[in-house]
Amino acid sequence: MRFLSRTPVRTFLIYPPVVLLWELLTHGGRIELNLWGVPLMIWGYLQYRLCGKYRSTRGGGGPGPEVPAERLVSTGLYAYTRNPMYLGHVIFLTGLSLTLKSWFASVITVAVAIWFHFRVLADEASLAHQLGAPYVTYTQRVKRWIPGLF
Repeated sequence: MRFLSRTPVRTFLIYPPVVLLWELLTHGGRIELNLWGVPLMIWGYLQYRLCGKYRSTRGGGGPGPEVPAERLVSTGLYAYTRNPMYLGHVIFLTGLSLTLKSWFASVITVAVAIWFHFRVLADEASLAHQLGAPYVTYTQRVKRWIPGLF
């Protein structure tokens, strides 16, 4: 059951077939795809995977919050957004919503984005305690989600 509770498993393995099934059932077995969303799905997944590997290599720990980084990572995409891995999830789900033209997937995307935001608030408090002043300075310099916006 632990496997199914992991965020990447839900985002990349569970939500896509669930949304696809939902769309098939609600549209009489027919769906119209918008292939313009596929690049977002690829981008989001690759951003999640590559940033996780980058963070593990540069900061120690694991790719997720279960095994936190031992050192601050503030280079690569982390120089532009403090949460590129979580943002990768949201980008992927946005692509899924667009690809399947799915309001159901859009609701999941918004719910996941809100959940990530509250998770990040808790993560940041923990990281400020663990990494100290350098992390606090980093949070003042780099936006939480979207570079230059918020």
